[in-house]
Amino acid sequence: MSVALAGLAALAVAMGIGRFAFTPILPMMQADAGLSMAAGSWLASANYFGYLVGALSAIGLRLRPATAIRVGLLAIGLSTVAMGLEHDFVAWVAMRLVAGVASAWVLVFVSAWALERLAALGRPAMSGIVYAGVGAGVAVAGGACLLLMRLRADSSAAWLSLGIAALAVTALLWNFFDREIGASVSAPPAARTTPGLKGKSWLLVACYGIYGYGYIIPATFLPAMAREAIGDPDLFGWAWPTFGAAAVASTLFASRLTRFMSPRAIWIGCHLAMALGVVMPLFIAGLAGILLAALLVGGTFVVVTQVGLQEARTVAGAQARPLMAAMTSAFALGQIAGPLTLAWLAGAQGGAPGDFARPLIVAAALLALSALALLRR
Repeated sequence: MSVALAGLAALAVAMGIGRFAFTPILPMMQADAGLSMAAGSWLASANYFGYLVGALSAIGLRLRPATAIRVGLLAIGLSTVAMGLEHDFVAWVAMRLVAGVASAWVLVFVSAWALERLAALGRPAMSGIVYAGVGAGVAVAGGACLLLMRLRADSSAAWLSLGIAALAVTALLWNFFDREIGASVSAPPAARTTPGLKGKSWLLVACYGIYGYGYIIPATFLPAMAREAIGDPDLFGWAWPTFGAAAVASTLFASRLTRFMSPRAIWIGCHLAMALGVVMPLFIAGLAGILLAALLVGGTFVVVTQVGLQEARTVAGAQARPLMAAMTSAFALGQIAGPLTLAWLAGAQGGAPGDFARPLIVAAALLALSALALLRR
């Protein structure tokens, strides 16, 4: 249990703060810093580009897992605090890039470390607890921003609060991974050799990249979409905590579901449900459409990470870290493309700011096609 809880806490910081703190703070930055949707898209893409750099560097990084995780968590905390202290756009871009690199390191190294330990201990189903950390971090960050909006605090206060929280969790975890890495456990099972391994790997990488593109616009702009549709922060502020709560519940449920369904089958179902959630605000107006999108996308996006990385371990066994890193790199490329598509439609080509319809439709179509591709054995 201690392995799973440590993984949960680390991913809560890496993903809930390092990756997604910007999402609930974006409406606050629009209100008090005059941040445009196009500028917000560039900040999001800087973080996702950093995530790509982090994932690629993790493939050949010669650091002990404990060191990589500690460096990543510390960089997330410091760069988040810096977002609240600096008010220059270029500095913001740099800080979001640093947080992206660091969050990728933490995800890749925590995933490889925790899945290997849990498999060796005969407790692979506890991976759901590890990945519940993503939703837990999202929900806590979203709830904190909702509270700060009610207190009429500005975006700087939100960045500082979340940065200090990240540093506090980092301090609590600082020595844990060293201690657990040295624990005595049985050797992990040998890698399963499968015909057509190279083809399977490329299929996983491609579909995981489409997942990155498909979920990222609602995962980045859902509160901003809610702000446009509703306006009242006491109402639109619930979009992101709902997203995070759905992510926590779904990862715990998916761990039980793996007893009856393969990770591949769960992955396919998640892509189809996510495709529906992505376009939900286009068909159901107001808060109802936003919350349904939060439930469907929030309830599937971490599960895809969970089962996708489990599928990578099935294909590559104990040597899964390079495949996980390649999948994470493709995921990061998809994430970069999503906000840039939105920035292009809202900016250079004359589209109205907040014109989400066309990017959302493209994302839903790609998710549906990737679900069909995953049916290939």
